[in-house]
Amino acid sequence: MFAEFAASFARLALTGLCRLWTGARLRWTGCLPETVPRLYFANHSSHLDGLFIWTSLPPELRKRTSLVAAGDYWLRTAPRRWLVEQVFRVIPVERKGMRKDDCGKRRHPLEKLAAALHRGESLIFFPEGTRHVGEEMLPFKSGLYHLAKMCPEAELVPVYLNNFYRVLPKGSRLMVPILCTAVVGVPLRLEQHETRREFLERMKGELERLKAGET
Repeated sequence: MFAEFAASFARLALTGLCRLWTGARLRWTGCLPETVPRLYFANHSSHLDGLFIWTSLPPELRKRTSLVAAGDYWLRTAPRRWLVEQVFRVIPVERKGMRKDDCGKRRHPLEKLAAALHRGESLIFFPEGTRHVGEEMLPFKSGLYHLAKMCPEAELVPVYLNNFYRVLPKGSRLMVPILCTAVVGVPLRLEQHETRREFLERMKGELERLKAGET
């Protein structure tokens, strides 16, 4: 009972602090919030990125949407594991390729993510793979492409986060209250015969287009 209370309290405190510190709300310019399987993909410059998107979803969507986080980082210490396993809906993934389960069978690192999308759930995903410094995005890694191929039924929804890197920049533990904006774009799909490079460049271009509309 105490563990559940502690997790609920931490969830409310952290989500409230995130909203207060950024002053941002999701602007649904390209689509509406709907209960369909979606892969929300966004630029990544702060630990607040995923938390903000998740807490800004309507409650009915939040219950069926999970954050995707690097297992090698978020499972490293007990406090981080507690946040991942008890406080928020998080699916940790391995960033070092194939792994073996308890039976010695090799598992694809995106297998759990694909399973969630096949169940009709949604994910919050950062295709850069790590946080960048400043406004310029890093090249997208191939995970977004593989998930689009594995789960063609899922909508790929771009979300551009502006100014979040100033609130809690990479390498900093001090939060600074700064007004941020966030905009949700038009749902996308992997096109037939589209190569991995073409697809990733197009997806990054969609975020850059949303960025241009914010400035």
